[in-house]
Amino acid sequence: MYAISLGDDGAELRPLESWQAEEFLAHVDRGREFIGQHNALPDVVTDLASSRAFLQAYAEKAAADAGRLHGIWTDGELVGAVLFRRMDVEQGIAEAGCWLEPSAVGKGLVTRAVRVIIDWAVEERGVHRVEWVVSAANGPSIAVARRLGMTKDGVLRESYPYRGKRHDEEIWSVLAPEWRAGRQAS
Repeated sequence: MYAISLGDDGAELRPLESWQAEEFLAHVDRGREFIGQHNALPDVVTDLASSRAFLQAYAEKAAADAGRLHGIWTDGELVGAVLFRRMDVEQGIAEAGCWLEPSAVGKGLVTRAVRVIIDWAVEERGVHRVEWVVSAANGPSIAVARRLGMTKDGVLRESYPYRGKRHDEEIWSVLAPEWRAGRQAS
């Protein structure tokens, strides 16, 4: 297995796989209420079987080159994840996403980790457009999109029901030439 350092603070990015279902469930349990504010993950991962099934679904996406899931660890503890929810290499499009448990918030972990996966998608897989789909009420996730140099493409008004209420979604994106230009500037 590989691990990619995310900086000098002991944080690293690693694949998150089905054999880690117990660790993944413990992570979701620690952040269940916080993560669930804008992300349905805690409604999907409720026990060991559903944890394993979620991770297995991403293993199958990875095998089909249709998605990826990577955990963020700090000092050996799983504290969050970044992923490509969907990926269509032939069309050159991928949708990135993330979540963190409360103990990991405010440390730049998501921004650093998403930079790694976008670099990989653009440079290794030839993806042309990376999207970031976010609840319009999720200010911290919108801030990540901005830090990544993404452009707000628009708002899908009341586009999805979540926990009894319809929510707006913002679509942000970065194109490969913009990503490369931004990386060269920094």
